[in-house]
Amino acid sequence: MLNTLNNGGWLWYVLMLWVLPWKGVALWKAAKRSDQWWFIALLVLNTLAILEILYIFIWSKRPLKAPVKELKAEA
Repeated sequence: MLNTLNNGGWLWYVLMLWVLPWKGVALWKAAKRSDQWWFIALLVLNTLAILEILYIFIWSKRPLKAPVKELKAEA
């Protein structure tokens, strides 16, 4: 392990510590908002937290669509 850290392996640990919290929060927000396509994109794509940060601060702030009211059929 020491040899890996000396060869730049420490960079992977720093990147993981940076990306994992952002990815976790973004996935949580996407699941909470039922944004299925965003959830899949955030889960699959690795953009070093850029997409996750944009989702958290821009796209998750948009208002939710109002649910469609069901019309009651009069019998």
